[in-house]
Amino acid sequence: MSSNRVIFFIFNNVHLLDLAGAVTVFYESGCCGKHYDIHYVSPYNNPGSSSGLGFTNVEPLSSVTVRTDDIVIVAGMEIEKWNRTDDHLWVPWLQRAAATGATISSICTAAFALAAAGILNGQNCTTHWAWTTALQKQYPLLKVIENKLFVQSGRIFTSAGIATGIDLALYLVEEQHGATFACLVAKDMVVYIRRDGTEAQNSIYLQSRQHINHHIHQIQDYITKHLRHKITIGELAELVFISPRNLTRLFKSATGTTIGQYIQSLRQEKAKHLLKTKHKVAWVAKECGYNSPAQLRKLVKEAKD
Repeated sequence: MSSNRVIFFIFNNVHLLDLAGAVTVFYESGCCGKHYDIHYVSPYNNPGSSSGLGFTNVEPLSSVTVRTDDIVIVAGMEIEKWNRTDDHLWVPWLQRAAATGATISSICTAAFALAAAGILNGQNCTTHWAWTTALQKQYPLLKVIENKLFVQSGRIFTSAGIATGIDLALYLVEEQHGATFACLVAKDMVVYIRRDGTEAQNSIYLQSRQHINHHIHQIQDYITKHLRHKITIGELAELVFISPRNLTRLFKSATGTTIGQYIQSLRQEKAKHLLKTKHKVAWVAKECGYNSPAQLRKLVKEAKD
């Protein structure tokens, strides 16, 4: 049975949101009925943040022995001030933690720490977009993936940083307590769930949002709100001030699907939902942007086949 223990590893000059975003997910999980035992550990007695705020209620690494069912999250730090002469203070602890089979996660630049400890050798991983090239160059044994919220390799998770630490933490909560509960926590935090994964049961609203391109998120939000209208690539391009050609390319690169396919999938999913609620077919067709009830029936049938 899971202990539901989360251990946050704090370097000096830690980025506050990298730490606080993920902490809040597990804290709010407790408020919603699923408690986590949260610990804060550091190789330093009083680590400070990159914005000047210091921490006092932090346990030494030697006082915490990681178990297989623990979650260890290393928060991102200001990489330019990262003191590598202190590697001996924390690398063995992190290596032992990984050797237990525990879930080891990094947020933002903390991927460099996992790489320095050898934990990411041969693994897919990611970090903040500004540091992906440097991470790959410094650690050639890694397989650094760009434009992902987070990447999973076995029980090792790496996130793109800043707010994506929230996405990763929500995913970890979902793993233990299910999608419905994770959505409840996200709602309590007033954030979107943008989880990674391509499982068939995932809604199309979530499947194609596991990227970090803000312009494409903006386009996806617009499409969702305007399904009942005719939507052209030209009007979408004007929203984000780029050419239709560039938008078409960027959308496919970020989501893995074309704009037309995405609109059709959203319309099909919305139509199936509305039909289940016993609305009249003619009304559903109009609400979902179909030309006629016959077109709606044909497309929904094709989706089932």
